[in-house]
Amino acid sequence: MKKWIKALLISGMVLSLGLTGCANNGGSSPNSGDSGDKGAAPQEPAKQVELIVSAAASLKNSLEEIQKDYAAKEPNVKLTFNMGASGTLQQQIENGAPADLFISAGKSQVDALLEKNLMDKDSVVDLLGNDLVLVVGANDTNVNSIQDLSKESVKQIGIGTPESVPAGKYAKEAFTSLKLWDTLEPKFVQAKDVTQVLNYVETGNAEAGVVYKSDAQGSTKVKVVKAFPADSHKAITYPAGIVSATKEKEAANAFLTYLKSSDAQDIFAKFGFKTNLSK
Repeated sequence: MKKWIKALLISGMVLSLGLTGCANNGGSSPNSGDSGDKGAAPQEPAKQVELIVSAAASLKNSLEEIQKDYAAKEPNVKLTFNMGASGTLQQQIENGAPADLFISAGKSQVDALLEKNLMDKDSVVDLLGNDLVLVVGANDTNVNSIQDLSKESVKQIGIGTPESVPAGKYAKEAFTSLKLWDTLEPKFVQAKDVTQVLNYVETGNAEAGVVYKSDAQGSTKVKVVKAFPADSHKAITYPAGIVSATKEKEAANAFLTYLKSSDAQDIFAKFGFKTNLSK
C-alpha cells in the first residue's frame, strides 16, 4: 500500500511540473513577455497622390497660397497647377491632356466639356466670381474714364483674345454694350490670357488693358481706372469640377470640397475674388 501511495505522489509531482512548464512556455501567459502586437504587420505609409489642376491664369497668385495651405492639411497630396487661358485648357482636356480638376474663368468652357462627358456633371460648382476693370500704368494721368480710351494719345489697349480668353469675351461684350467696340477695335492688342494683358500695361507696351479686379489688385505697377458696369457683360463666374478621366477621384473630390471651405474662400477673397457663390 505504501508503495502505491508513493507512486501516486510521484505522478502528481510530475503532472504538476508539466502544467507549470506549459504555463511558463505558453503564449497566453501575461508574464511571458509575448504580446499579440509583436507579430503584427507594420503599418503601410499613406499613399502619395498627385493632383493636376488646370486653372484659369487669373487664379495663379491665389492658388499658390492655396497650395501651401493645403500641403499643411494634406501632406500626402501634391498639387500641380497647369495655368492658362480657359479656352486653351478646355482644348487640352479634349485632346486627352492629364487633368484631375478644371477651374475655368467662364461657363462656356465647362459646358463644352460637359456636353462631351469629359467632366463629372455632379461635381461642377460655381466656385468664385470677379469684376472686370480697366487698368492703366500706375503713374498714368491721361486715362481717367472708359471713354478716355477714344483719345488719340491712346494707341494700344490690351484685351484677351475673345475666342479663347473669357476676360476678352467679357471685354468685347462690355465695349459693345457701351457702343465703343467699333471705335476702339483698331487699338486692341489681343493677348493669350489676362496675365499677358496685365504685363502689356505694366511694361508700357499698352496704355491700358482690360483685366479682372483680382489681377489688378495683385500688381503695384497698374491702377484701376474704372470697373465696367455689371450689366454691360455677362456675370463673371468661375465654375470648377472634376475631370471624368481622373484616376484620383477621391482625392480630387476632397480638394474640391476644400476649395469651397471657408479657409480657401478667405484666401480667394484676399486676392480680390467674389466668394461663397456656392452657398
